[in-house]
Amino acid sequence: MEDLSCCPVLCRLTPLLLLIQLLTGGSLEEFSVLGPSDPIVAVLGGDAVLSCRVFPAMNAEDMELRWFRSKFSEAVFIYQNRQEQKEEQLAGYAGRASLVRDFLSQGEAAVRIGQVQVSDNGLYTCFFRKGVFYEEASLELKVAGVGSAPEVRITGPEEDGIRVLCTASGWFPKPQVQWRDGSGEKFLAFSEAHTQDAEGLFSVEAALVVRDRSVGNVTCSVLNPVLGQEKAMAIFIPEPFFPQASPWKVAFLVSLTVLMLLVLGAGCYIRREHSIKLREMEEKRHLWQAKEEARQTKEKALQDRAELQAQLNWRKDVYLAGWKKAQLYADWRTEKFQPPHDNAVLIPLSKSRD
Repeated sequence: MEDLSCCPVLCRLTPLLLLIQLLTGGSLEEFSVLGPSDPIVAVLGGDAVLSCRVFPAMNAEDMELRWFRSKFSEAVFIYQNRQEQKEEQLAGYAGRASLVRDFLSQGEAAVRIGQVQVSDNGLYTCFFRKGVFYEEASLELKVAGVGSAPEVRITGPEEDGIRVLCTASGWFPKPQVQWRDGSGEKFLAFSEAHTQDAEGLFSVEAALVVRDRSVGNVTCSVLNPVLGQEKAMAIFIPEPFFPQASPWKVAFLVSLTVLMLLVLGAGCYIRREHSIKLREMEEKRHLWQAKEEARQTKEKALQDRAELQAQLNWRKDVYLAGWKKAQLYADWRTEKFQPPHDNAVLIPLSKSRD
């Protein structure tokens, strides 16, 4: 809602500002600001020139020019009303930053920073304004410094070889260390540690263990990756400095190797036998399970058969009992209602007299 309410105000102010610019003799000519396409490299303690120009070329003497770091208010240098403005300038650039006016009338302006420090390393923005129109461009300053030459020394025997240490300090940015033998071949296996002091400068310590008795010279080189400059130092390692290999130690190493092979072979054999036993136990378990399932199935079938036979016997007994009852009843009825024989004499029963 606030943006919508401010829009009419801005729309009315813009023509007013343009009218004021025309009345004061200003120009509405637009331009773009171009900076260097590649980073600017400056050496520690030297000067750095941050140059920008307007396109198309025009007089920039009456423009407002500003170089700043990450924030607009963090000004490295401000040029306005044809003179330097120091109110918003960072304290670290006071007395070190100045305007190069040589080509200002042709639209090119630059700020020279003296006594370049590590803290000057990084991104910058140059800002050009003429009236109400302004443009800006970004540029990068790479600070680089070559420190002390490396110091190489032998620190003593280590791991069947000789330990060599290389140290250097005062480098920026973080330097790269390389070890080489007498024929120029690189050593790939070495330790490396970097530290940074209060001024931001790097120190490096690299340690190498040399095991080849015939290597002779060993060279440590320290390279600045920005400048491509390096410093190197070589040291000669005499063969007597290397630890002597005694016969018992060689025999011990051979015996240890044979013992390790035997242990590995025994381990493989035991593992294979264990796998076979596990497989046999698994097969026996499956066979036992199959037999147990067959036994349970047989017992269940016998039990079902016994139950069925018992039910059949019960039904048979019930049937026979019923049949016997029916037979007895039939016999009884036959005897009760059987007619007398033909030769039977009927003797009437005489009543007794009182």
